[in-house]
Amino acid sequence: MIGHSSLADLARLRPFQRRRFSSWDRRGGNADAIQIAPGATATLGEAEGAGCVKHIWVTLTSLPAQPQELTTTVLRMFWDGEDTPSVEAPIGDFFGLGFGVRRNFTALPLQASPEDGKSLNCWFPMPFARGARFEVENQGEHPLIFYFYIDWEAYDTLEPELGRFHAWWNRRNPTRGLAAERGWSRADYRLGDARPVGAGFGFPGPWTEPNLDAADNYLILGAEGDGQYVGCVLNIDVFDRQVNDWYGEGDDMIFIDGETWPPSLHGTGTEDYFNTAFCPTQEFSAPYHGITLYSGNPAWPWGGKNSMYRFHVEDPIRFERSIRVTIESGHANALANDYSSTAYWYQRGRSAALPPLPPPADRLPRTDPPELAAARG
Repeated sequence: MIGHSSLADLARLRPFQRRRFSSWDRRGGNADAIQIAPGATATLGEAEGAGCVKHIWVTLTSLPAQPQELTTTVLRMFWDGEDTPSVEAPIGDFFGLGFGVRRNFTALPLQASPEDGKSLNCWFPMPFARGARFEVENQGEHPLIFYFYIDWEAYDTLEPELGRFHAWWNRRNPTRGLAAERGWSRADYRLGDARPVGAGFGFPGPWTEPNLDAADNYLILGAEGDGQYVGCVLNIDVFDRQVNDWYGEGDDMIFIDGETWPPSLHGTGTEDYFNTAFCPTQEFSAPYHGITLYSGNPAWPWGGKNSMYRFHVEDPIRFERSIRVTIESGHANALANDYSSTAYWYQRGRSAALPPLPPPADRLPRTDPPELAAARG
């Protein structure tokens, strides 16, 4: 049995053996890293039989160090002899760092530690019944120095009700941009009929534009099978000036087992789904939600790169046949921004391979506009 992870359960003497894969120097020295050549794939470890990964730690650097190394390095995990991975994502994104930008943050399942997010940790449990394989591919142009621990428990058998851990990266660049299509101006957001909400608070003009099918929503996760969604990291690059370019009015909409619009899980806005409120401009991390990257400034509050996370540890979202986790890019998909994400979920009976990871050139973040870069020095 994989057991619990609370302090109260630490005294329980469960039947398991502790196992580890790591990059320790097999010659007995202190060169405790592996080197991965450009274009090469390294197998970090292969387990046989039943077990569960309990913790992964990595740190890496290119020679010489490259700003895109977290984006061009790909992490893959395979369970129970499968031919296609259940986890495939740029390594920085998998560990919660969008755009390849390092930041310290502390969540329950993912953590990036000093110095400046160079140490990457994952605490998601990852059970398997008939073996596991872990790979890293260097899709960059320079050699990669890679340190790692993969700590796991070995069992005689695995509980049959446990799903397999999955992670998938996606990007849409740019999103639809309904505001530009309609030719809305800044005045449109200030004028028009307002629908009062509370004392002296209303939503004018284009915010009453209906979205009745979610067809143009950004896709965080689309999966078929039996499982539960446990969270995501979402990255939004506001790369150009737009009318009312605050991105947070985009509602989350999660469709379970073939639901049509409106779904049973319909939210009230992007910042609301990520458990913040009223246009936050501060970086913040908590066990289940946070903003790891904020790039705006007083002259352009929402400009540049924004990364946030929401983990459904206490409130996983169950599906038995399918799930579509979506979010609007601004109200009714009004904004043309650069969206990317990593979704995390458990599943059994996956019927198809994950959608393929785009090539490195299609994963690299945009260069910041000059007015943002200059403001940050």
